[in-house]
Amino acid sequence: MGTIQVEAARIPDRDHLLALLREHKLDAEPENEVGIVVSNQDGDGEVFSTVEELIMRIGAPFVPIKHENVIYVRPPVG
Repeated sequence: MGTIQVEAARIPDRDHLLALLREHKLDAEPENEVGIVVSNQDGDGEVFSTVEELIMRIGAPFVPIKHENVIYVRPPVG
């Protein structure tokens, strides 16, 4: 079993996303100022989809980007 790192742009976004991940029964722990470590029990596809859905739910104008086993929550490019 591995882990997936999630990096938010701001502390409030990280805290809100952390709470939502835990509500969805994912094993998520804070790391550093804006990071989250999520247990990767069933492969990262499900975790990535859940993170993507939850970001849309909090209404933040951010998009999840996966790069080298880290999911970055960043403002959209453009």
